[in-house]
Amino acid sequence: MSADQTTLNHTARVLATVTPQLPADAALRKYFYGHTYLAPQLRRSISRGVFIYYRWLRWLSSQDSFQTQAAQALQLDARFKKDPNSIKAEALLARVIPEWVKTELEPAPAMLRQLQREPALWLRARPGKAHHLAKTLGHCTLTPHAPDAVQYTGEKDLFRTAQFHEGEFEIQDLASQLVGLAAAPLAGQTWWDTCAGEGGKTLHLADQMQNKGVVWVSDRSEKRLQVFKKRSTRAKLYNHRSALWDGSPRLPTKTKFDGILVDAPCSGVGTWQRNPHARWTTTIDDVRELAATQLSLLNHVADSLKPGGRLIYAVCTLTRSETTDIVTAFSAAHPELTPSPITLPGREAASSIFIWPQEVNANGMFIAAWTRAA
Repeated sequence: MSADQTTLNHTARVLATVTPQLPADAALRKYFYGHTYLAPQLRRSISRGVFIYYRWLRWLSSQDSFQTQAAQALQLDARFKKDPNSIKAEALLARVIPEWVKTELEPAPAMLRQLQREPALWLRARPGKAHHLAKTLGHCTLTPHAPDAVQYTGEKDLFRTAQFHEGEFEIQDLASQLVGLAAAPLAGQTWWDTCAGEGGKTLHLADQMQNKGVVWVSDRSEKRLQVFKKRSTRAKLYNHRSALWDGSPRLPTKTKFDGILVDAPCSGVGTWQRNPHARWTTTIDDVRELAATQLSLLNHVADSLKPGGRLIYAVCTLTRSETTDIVTAFSAAHPELTPSPITLPGREAASSIFIWPQEVNANGMFIAAWTRAA
């Protein structure tokens, strides 16, 4: 059996297990857990095949076997890589995203083409160490969009590199790094990352604060907070306190903060290049429910800002309901907060910013900021 056919067979077996309850990335993890003998290169090929399948899903026939569909998706992807304009804008608009998205944003052809590309792998070097990391790790390029961002194009298992174990970098998408830059915390301040997950943005805040002051880190999941603690130990960042918070009005602390980051749960439209299966499972009802949650989170934390304190709202989505509509509603409800300028490299300062995937070769992101009157 050829290596290509082996990859297609494994890819088809994974695709057969994917459901709305078991998304593609989880199905891959489960499959690899049960097939530990698979070589790393084959695992990468299988993962790539699964995600390419979902990028080109609307071009495929469900009457065909998963092997046939996966092979056709790979052919479409190769054709697109050779000539992105071989797929017409009309076909992209009709097939790359579900219909409901067009009621929430106006996707440019360049954005749709970006969603069909394989995503870049971004690292965040420790402050001021990007050039050193790129030189020692190899296969890296820098970007003008963020001073510590490094795009890795090699094939090493980064988790096994000496640089990773020595805490020289975090795997963090460029758009997420821009959220940290927008927050711009200062050494000695007190910040709160309210919906921290496993703490990628928390670590960026702590790094910018030079391991001084304190960052409160909260999430509804104890497991995710435990992962964050391991990450912070590897990074040698200790200026943090953690606490469970379920997003309710009952806050985990009465502390007043110089800055609060609400990196809210969202529909994730901005991540659809990296997570193409989500295009076909996310609905407009999800968007509406999440928008209500986002506004609720902002309302709950607003009173925890000190005078002069800064509130940052970030979502890795691009829908109107979860971005500009949230800003309008929250600003109307909180006249004591003033829209605050966000300064990012190469951009004009603004109180709210869309980061489009095609502009930065990374996830899409929306960021807004307010300041409490001093």
